[in-house]
Amino acid sequence: MTAAGQIDADRVLADLRELARRTSDDRGSQRVAWTQTWHDARAFLGELLDEIGAVSETDQAGNLWARLDGDANGESVAVGSHIDSVPDGGWLDGALGLMAAVGALRSHASAPSGGKPLVLVDWADEEGSRFGYSLFGSSAFAGRLDAEAAAKLRDADGRTMREVLAESDVDVSRAPDCSARRAGLAAYLELHIEQGPVLEAEGATVAAVEGCQGIERVRFTFTGQAAHAGTTPMAMRRDAGLAAAACALRVAELPGGLGGVATTGELRLEPGISTAVPGGAHLACDLRNPDAASLAAMLDAARSSAAECAADHGCEVSEEEIFRIAPTTFDPELVDAAARACEEKAGRKFRLTSGALHDAASVSRVMPAAMMFCPSRDGISHAKEEDTSEEDLKVAIEAFGALVAGVLVQ
Repeated sequence: MTAAGQIDADRVLADLRELARRTSDDRGSQRVAWTQTWHDARAFLGELLDEIGAVSETDQAGNLWARLDGDANGESVAVGSHIDSVPDGGWLDGALGLMAAVGALRSHASAPSGGKPLVLVDWADEEGSRFGYSLFGSSAFAGRLDAEAAAKLRDADGRTMREVLAESDVDVSRAPDCSARRAGLAAYLELHIEQGPVLEAEGATVAAVEGCQGIERVRFTFTGQAAHAGTTPMAMRRDAGLAAAACALRVAELPGGLGGVATTGELRLEPGISTAVPGGAHLACDLRNPDAASLAAMLDAARSSAAECAADHGCEVSEEEIFRIAPTTFDPELVDAAARACEEKAGRKFRLTSGALHDAASVSRVMPAAMMFCPSRDGISHAKEEDTSEEDLKVAIEAFGALVAGVLVQ
């Protein structure tokens, strides 16, 4: 039996490896939300929860909640993360936090703290891999999901979010109803890999996260004229592909003056064949900055670039908002508690702001929240090479256990 608050880190690692065995192939993890492999991953999670006597249910947005059978209702502390992955993703992204949360619930079952009840949550579709809408489940929980707009988003096969989620018994229009679960929750805590190089470069084993960068994610559609690749003179073309490419190059220059980061990770051309001048181009831009004013300036500059590049190539341009979230600052008291847990287990307090987005960023809008990070080897994530040393993982899991134990008895 473990002591109160002490998570069995070896068991958490064993659960992580079994999850990877069941839901990965030679390209990496394949737990994309709303797919069969994601459902398989949740089935494994259900096995672990059944083993410790937890009762689970799914809310209107597809988030999975679990608490110990017989545990009192009332002001509770929620712990969790997400089990979904990007295509060909890593074995730790999201899964570490969720399996650590299972470990915390397991510890709570064997050695109750005598404090607040503990609740586990697996947020649905954190990654947004299929529709470009990150934090779907936690956004619905926080009351910031535009359900009707989200329902119309389409995947690469042209299927809408509404019809895809219906196959998993989720009605997008009712997803915001899950916000009722906020009642009775006192705080939210999450463990995650950093997904970047800072902690490894600093030699830090575990860190308290102070907040997350804000994001503006938009898709620019350039409309020109499709034409024959051999018979259309260069000076007479209205090439939407070149307009989009020129815009991508200009967007990449934005951080040089405004800070943050800018990515154009999706470009689709129409008709998309080598023998035709592209008549249409769809360019998705992901802009991130920890400062709200700088983030707004980045978006304005990206819009100006798109308009100018369209005009330069005789095209028109329109814009579709995909996702946005303001820069996030986590609860100061919980961040301090996380820093103390880092010092207790790793001998050092270290803090940083996350460059990646996490469910805690949504949740922090409606209740106190905090995160802890452990290093990512070579800063790599969203790839099969994603990894963290076993020693660092164990320290981070133990520090997370100490944080949870402390918050439960506050």
